This record gives sequence, structure tokens and C-alpha cells, in this order.
Amino acid sequence: MKTQTLPTSPQHLLTLLDTLSVSYTLHHHVAVHSVEDATDVDQQVEATGCRNLFLRDKKKKMFLLTVQNDTAIDLKKLEKRLSCGRLSFGSAERLFDNLGVRPGSVCPFSIMNDKDHNVTLILEEDMMRQDKVAYHPMQNTMTVALTPQDLIKFLDHINHPYEIIDLKTVRPE
Repeated sequence: MKTQTLPTSPQHLLTLLDTLSVSYTLHHHVAVHSVEDATDVDQQVEATGCRNLFLRDKKKKMFLLTVQNDTAIDLKKLEKRLSCGRLSFGSAERLFDNLGVRPGSVCPFSIMNDKDHNVTLILEEDMMRQDKVAYHPMQNTMTVALTPQDLIKFLDHINHPYEIIDLKTVRPE
């Protein structure tokens, strides 16, 4: 995949959050590509670290699943919970085409690039009960900490549907 400009820059996102009067803390750091890479960053950010899974089922339905870092997911159980076909991870090209971010930078904010609402955003209920949550703002060299209520304010503003669901039943045994 050739290098493409992000459709929504981190600065554009942060300006939108400011416009919405969303209170957030911005942290700059080295690039992190996985939950393991982010361990040091998470210790500096006073918020619940979260991860995002860009998934696709066999019928080509796409999902963005946003959960706490320590939430274990059994994809077979998740398939039943979401009433979908066999799930697999979406390709880097599909990720960029639909959410406008690169692997390692996936975040719930990227749903704003899904203009045709091709991706179903699923937010973990337990994550949404935390005081603060942390996500990359379109780029994995930064982390934004904000309240779940402010994330909802953002999602409501961009008018993209989302679901908040209990994922306790999809944990591995």
C-alpha cells in the first residue's frame, strides 16, 4: 500500500474536540503498534488503556470493536454475540479505505471517516463505565485521555451509530 495522507489529521480531530468543548489530555510518545508496546505509555496516562479491533465477517460486514486492554475476546463467541458470520481481522487496505487510519492507529475517532456507515462501532460496556479512557487520535505517536461521556458527545456530533454492549459472555473460558 502506498503512503496516503490521512483523511482526518490528528490536529483536525483535536480541533473538533476543542470545538465540542471536550476535555482531554494529550500525550506525545514514541510510536506504539500493540498493547504490549503501549505498556510504558499507559503508565504515564491516567486513564484506562484501550484497544481497537477492526474485524470483518464472511459476509463482508465490518466492525470496529473498542475494548479495555485487559478484556479478552473469544472471536467465536463474539460472532454469536453479534449474530454475524466467521470473523477475521480486516486488511490494512480495507482499514484505510473505510476508517482512514493505518494499523496501530485504529481508534473510535476514526469512525468519523466512515461516511457511508459501512462499519459497525461496538463499545465495551465495562470500558464505558471507566472514569477516563485512552485512545490514539488517528496516529499512534499520541494518546488522548477523555471521559466516556465525552467520547459519546463526539460520536453523537458526527452522527455515526454505535452500540454499547456487555462483552462478559465473549471472554475465553
